Amino acid sequence: MTNDSHIKYNSKGDAVAFVGPDAVAVFRAASIMSGLGLLAKGIKPGSAWTITKALAAASRITGKPYKRTQIEQARSDLHVWIQTMKAALPEESQG
Repeated sequence: MTNDSHIKYNSKGDAVAFVGPDAVAVFRAASIMSGLGLLAKGIKPGSAWTITKALAAASRITGKPYKRTQIEQARSDLHVWIQTMKAALPEESQG
């Protein structure tokens, strides 16, 4: 990686900061994955959130197209993408 992207963790192992563009992309992907989970349960996470827009956002990250019936596939693909990126990003622990 050519930037200083990293994820900071507290002493409990919780992520407390996403620093740099790659780390922010991980946070964005996790937010989309979580939002898709809520949408699948019929809960709208925000006024602008629709299944179509959330799946389009997931597609921009994973590079795969999704139909409205493929929410769980999109969530699974995002999970794999997030775990891969987290493994590639350096970790920084806070005191």
